[in-house]
Amino acid sequence: MTEMITILTGAGISAESGLGTFRDEGGLWAQHRIEDVATPEGFARDPELVHSFYNARRAQAREATPNAAHEALAKLEARYNGEVLIVTQNVDGLHEAAGAQNVLHMHGQLEGALCGACEKRWAAPLVMHPSDTCPHCNAAATRPDIVWFGEMPYGMDTIEDALARSTLFASIGTSGNVYPAAGFVAQARQNRIPTIELNLEASQGGTLFDERRLGPASKVVPAWIDELLSA
Repeated sequence: MTEMITILTGAGISAESGLGTFRDEGGLWAQHRIEDVATPEGFARDPELVHSFYNARRAQAREATPNAAHEALAKLEARYNGEVLIVTQNVDGLHEAAGAQNVLHMHGQLEGALCGACEKRWAAPLVMHPSDTCPHCNAAATRPDIVWFGEMPYGMDTIEDALARSTLFASIGTSGNVYPAAGFVAQARQNRIPTIELNLEASQGGTLFDERRLGPASKVVPAWIDELLSA
């Protein structure tokens, strides 16, 4: 059986590239309530506010560059004698910018636009407006291709299949309190595969992992990957 590593990444891996997390003080998230900018109901109430918020996030993400943790994961994918799947909760494109190819964005991407009427997708411009029309059906129902709270994450069947086939599960830079991603470690344990958490601090479900390494992602992730590749 081909060995396979499934890696879950969260906001912590991109924080050192200058992209803020939910909990950062003074960042974009601190200026808004999640209910207002990250739910279908918030978008229905004030699409102008939601588009403005994601326009700002998109501009910020385009200025960001991958850090050593992103680069190390791309190196693992390129050199590992097996399969590597990066499942990310992040909506930035830093994994791909670092060279990773097998990336599943379970919460969507800032660089994508979605039609709320016909569900077609296309590349998002830097700035989006509520009046933007879908290039496929012409409905003025354009929204960011982001999975908001209360919506089903993308690729769950693929993720569950990967967890069933994996020989190692790693979680990097995620708080462990947003489901369904927070439940992946329990699935991995049920499948009796080794688990490891790499995080700035222990996550909410940190005790479920077989191994834990704490510290900045740009330090602990490259060191761990060097060990994997030299084993």
